[in-house]
Amino acid sequence: MQNRVINIKTAEKGPDYLLKRGVWIYFFLLIFEGALRKWVLPGLATPLLIIRDPIAVWLIYEVWNRGMLPSSNYLKGMVWVTIIAVITALIFGHGNIFVALFGARIFLIHFPLIFVIGRIFDREDVLQMGRVLLWITIPMAILIAMQFYSPQSAWVNRGIGGDESGGGFSGAMGYFRPPATFSFTNGTYLFFGFAGCFLFYFWLAGKEANKLLMYASTAAVIAAIPLSISRSLTFTLGVTLMFVLLSAIRKPANLLKMVFTIVGFVFILAILSNISFFQTATDAFFSRFTSAGETEGGLKGTLGDRYLGGMINTLLRSAEQPFFGMGIGMGTNVGSMLLVGKTIFLVDEGEWGRVIGEMGAILGLGVIYIRIGLSFKLLANAYNKMVSGDLLPWLILSFALTVIPQGQWSQPTALGFSVLSGGLLVASMKKRKEVPVDKPLKMKTI
Repeated sequence: MQNRVINIKTAEKGPDYLLKRGVWIYFFLLIFEGALRKWVLPGLATPLLIIRDPIAVWLIYEVWNRGMLPSSNYLKGMVWVTIIAVITALIFGHGNIFVALFGARIFLIHFPLIFVIGRIFDREDVLQMGRVLLWITIPMAILIAMQFYSPQSAWVNRGIGGDESGGGFSGAMGYFRPPATFSFTNGTYLFFGFAGCFLFYFWLAGKEANKLLMYASTAAVIAAIPLSISRSLTFTLGVTLMFVLLSAIRKPANLLKMVFTIVGFVFILAILSNISFFQTATDAFFSRFTSAGETEGGLKGTLGDRYLGGMINTLLRSAEQPFFGMGIGMGTNVGSMLLVGKTIFLVDEGEWGRVIGEMGAILGLGVIYIRIGLSFKLLANAYNKMVSGDLLPWLILSFALTVIPQGQWSQPTALGFSVLSGGLLVASMKKRKEVPVDKPLKMKTI
């Protein structure tokens, strides 16, 4: 009998199917968690802060229970460092078990998901999620336009828990940075920045996404730049464009596609800039760029402080922190609320400063080393894929490198996009397996 093969996705909707659904639930909760906390269930805003945690725990348990959890030194190292940090926090630090556990969940529950998603998903799943992201950019752009032009007292601008003072953040010319469906305004730039790397890929790949969708999503991403009043979004998309340019230099065959893609972006931008509806947003955007540049010392200060996050200065000051730190979790908003009753920065606003301040120089630098080491590993693998002609991992990397090494993981939305981008990057390097239809699917067990 002929040995026919079928795609593993259609073999049967068994355990693998459930795991993939779990990743999709994590994805949608990341996108709409803020909407639940602001508009749908404002009374449950506090517990909904960790709504993705049970999904993450279930995914990790199921993958581990089936013997599918990858053996990674980065994962093992992070687990041991975190366990030690919890112990030192209780003995030498703040001494609050709930604060310590809240801080530990970042590294024990969410960080492992990078490897778990990479094991569950494959390249086709990543492309499908990318297409869904492009579809969501369209209503998301409409939403931030409504938030931009509406007063903070409007329902669309409600803050966490239904706060009628508004969820926007200071922007320019009297306009506020819109938070979209997220709890905080950083979600807007993270979402559109992440969608941007897929948008560039689909334009360069040609036939892997609907052209009408791509035009509409391109207009949405471009419109989001001024409407968000976000320099971070501009920076993130600029990094992705730089990766496109690097791929064109390495493989000239991509050069023509890149030129057409950039021309298309410029054309749509020119059209939008002539529409009066967007001119106000554009003026506010450039006003913020100008005022912030003057405050932070121009482009050098902006890039140095915002992306590098004062990392060098943090490393130089690491010896000034208590040897075991002030306690893991103390630098989070929840930690400050539990310890002092209000949301303030008890440790450091920058990510590296927070990690070292919480854990101390040795453990904190250990966490930083793991994050940088993982980033370099992903860089090397994605570069090899790009050289072989596959741009998908390379362009996802362009976003991942802005959030994995020094993204503010104490903030749930930033943590979620770091985990998701890292997991999808790993998965994008895996082709979908095929199995004979006359053989049952087998799962590994411990």
